[in-house]
Amino acid sequence: MKRKQIHPSSFSLLLSPLSFSLLRFHTLFLKGIIMNIQFIGAVQTVTGSMHILEVNGYRILLDCGLYQGKRKEAFELNRNFPFDPGSIDAMVLSHAHIDHSGNIPTLVKKGFKGKIFATSATVDLCEIMLLDSAHIQEKDVEFVNKKRLREGKNLFEPLYTQIEAGKAMESFAQVPYRQPVQLVPNVTVTYHDAGHLLGSAVTTFDIVENGSRKRLAFTGDLGRKNMPIIKDPDPVSEIDYLITESTYGDRIHPPEEDVKSHLAKLILRIVVERGKLIIPAFSVGRTQTIVYFLNQLYHEGKIPDIPVFVDSPLSTHATEVFRRHEDCFDAETLNLMMTGEEPFTFKTLQYITEVEDSKKLNSMDGPIVIISASGMCESGRILHHLANSIGSRHNIRLIIGFQAENTLGRRLLEGMNPVKIFGEEYSVSARVEVIEALSAHADQGELTGYFDNIQTQLQTAFIVHGEVDRSNALAAIMESKYKCKAIVPRPGECFQI
Repeated sequence: MKRKQIHPSSFSLLLSPLSFSLLRFHTLFLKGIIMNIQFIGAVQTVTGSMHILEVNGYRILLDCGLYQGKRKEAFELNRNFPFDPGSIDAMVLSHAHIDHSGNIPTLVKKGFKGKIFATSATVDLCEIMLLDSAHIQEKDVEFVNKKRLREGKNLFEPLYTQIEAGKAMESFAQVPYRQPVQLVPNVTVTYHDAGHLLGSAVTTFDIVENGSRKRLAFTGDLGRKNMPIIKDPDPVSEIDYLITESTYGDRIHPPEEDVKSHLAKLILRIVVERGKLIIPAFSVGRTQTIVYFLNQLYHEGKIPDIPVFVDSPLSTHATEVFRRHEDCFDAETLNLMMTGEEPFTFKTLQYITEVEDSKKLNSMDGPIVIISASGMCESGRILHHLANSIGSRHNIRLIIGFQAENTLGRRLLEGMNPVKIFGEEYSVSARVEVIEALSAHADQGELTGYFDNIQTQLQTAFIVHGEVDRSNALAAIMESKYKCKAIVPRPGECFQI
């Protein structure tokens, strides 16, 4: 296996369709069939998942996520691909979360003409999530531009519009779980339930190379066993090469039973103090999970009748998509629905879609619970709720998901004070609480437990989608336990295998 470092600034050699075809012929005829993997996004970080698999002269893009982090850096990375989108023959999408799917409209806008393969549930979720992403970008740019116009500064443009997001959906092709689909000649992909999000997948690639077969697996984001609502991850086996996430590659999650008791204590606390419990949550997956637990607490009589608001049009629409895909539910959730119990609603829960109703929440007295997106506090209605609540010691911010470096969620988690929201400084007095057991990402033990199913000798594992220390920790475990080569790629690095 050859390892080659390519600096991101040198990615942008753009090839015309004719020159790329000649290059493909030259590669096949003179050099024989080779396979390269280039790691572009979610490398030594957790956002902007994007990798290129080149095999038999064809190029396959794995995920196309939005990078979230420092605003200026994110601005540049999301707008400028380090490759020609027109040179990509097919795209394989692991799941609908924005850090894996969110830059697809830009990809299509800049010349991608192939198909985007994804499960049925992922396609349905992307249809609402990409439109919502475009809407948020349009509104956030509009909000920021009002100030920039007053200051005489150049105005921003959204990364893509709702029209462009809708256009991108025309490129999607639905694929079922556990049925091989040909991507390009001699390369088939099979989707296996990843147990991370409705429709999420571990993808395996069966590749014919010089008369021999190789199997590559890409975990996307790997879920956990015995989590509520969706099924456990499907095992995969006989893997030669692995690309795995490492979000929690250096730690073990606390037990799930802590979740409900912790939630109940926080709600009882805001009842006593007449405060607000503000929960930043990803609209798809995490919101439905927290509602599921609140539903149980309510019906068990462990929390009082206080207003609970899910303030996100996307969360409301996503919950409807969940209801349409009962085939993805685990047995417990299906049994609840068969007995007539609705897992995503209860008496005091209200879903908010209209902007004016959202604004009214900020003037309401506690105790109330507000669940709103985005999960890393980088955009959307959660910013307004935080701006209106973090100044009071009676309020609580509950962190229930991973917070990437350089996001507002991470700064709040680390106790930074003051913080900037929409460019304005806010003093922080509200308390912060964390529930790690709600994570939809496998921890170190769950990752290696999943890899125990591989059965054959794993040759190389590429460790991505994790901060450096966490990726390195998982790499060390992989080398020790499986006697394979474990590599933490650098951004832009390319490997020939």
